[in-house]
Amino acid sequence: MKTYKLTAFEANGEKLLDEAFQAENDDAAKKQGEQILEEKNLLEKTHRCISPSGKLLLFHP
Repeated sequence: MKTYKLTAFEANGEKLLDEAFQAENDDAAKKQGEQILEEKNLLEKTHRCISPSGKLLLFHP
């Protein structure tokens, strides 16, 4: 399992979510990140999910 980082922000830069989670691979992490954002009603906010190697998996400006 690898550790991925998920963050979400308001337009003014206020951090709404800063969470690390475990996933088997990048595809699983992308799905899990989207699920977390959906559960917290943050899909339409600025967000990103980054892999342990620094790869950007999810991004919404």
